[in-house]
Amino acid sequence: MPAEKSCSRLIEMNTKKYPDCIKTLARARVPFPGVQGWVAQGREFQMVFFEIESGAEVSPHSHGEQFGYVFEGEMVLTIGEDTQTYREGDSYHIPAGVVHQARFKTFVRVVDFFLEPNRYRTDS
Repeated sequence: MPAEKSCSRLIEMNTKKYPDCIKTLARARVPFPGVQGWVAQGREFQMVFFEIESGAEVSPHSHGEQFGYVFEGEMVLTIGEDTQTYREGDSYHIPAGVVHQARFKTFVRVVDFFLEPNRYRTDS
């Protein structure tokens, strides 16, 4: 990887912003207002770096297995019948096919790993 594309000098994610090497990834076509994301594409997965506005909501839906980590902010996530508040440093797991939804109490920066390669289409 050429030096100008490297993230190695910015691995500390406590900077409260994503580095340019993430923001230059393909943009996810996210159907929820106030939610934007950038996709790191694998052959069998997608990893999406999200930025979500305070007050945004993700309506109930389901898809393949998902793992997430909160870098910044506070969100209320309902997975099946279980509702919990997640904050900076928290992680979560959503099994395949389980209906889930979220409300964002503050600006949130989260990364989600989807065990499906086509979870989001991209603007590439």
